[in-house]
Amino acid sequence: MNIALWIVQGLVALGLVYSGWLKAFQHEKAKASWGWVKDVSKEFVIFIGLVELLGALGIILPQATNVLPVLTPIAAIGLASVVLFGALFHVKRKEYRKISVNFVFFAFAVFVAISRF
Repeated sequence: MNIALWIVQGLVALGLVYSGWLKAFQHEKAKASWGWVKDVSKEFVIFIGLVELLGALGIILPQATNVLPVLTPIAAIGLASVVLFGALFHVKRKEYRKISVNFVFFAFAVFVAISRF
């Protein structure tokens, strides 16, 4: 079970590092990749990217270093919230194809949160 959790944590972290990096530091590339980025403020997109990057660190580092490992499930809950709100945003915009990615990351984050508590 521990191995499965580490695999899931790694997948979540990798996915969110990628999307968070684009949102936080490569805004023009993010606009080209995701249509919704054009419709919200640049500052909000950067904020979401930074939250995703911090969450990716939080889902890995505390558990890996055994320094305050309780932060790992807390980070997972935060990431689950971020991707859930992202899914709701896509529903509002009728971007149904994008929702599946959100739900996969939501399920993974909830799995980590429940299993690591």
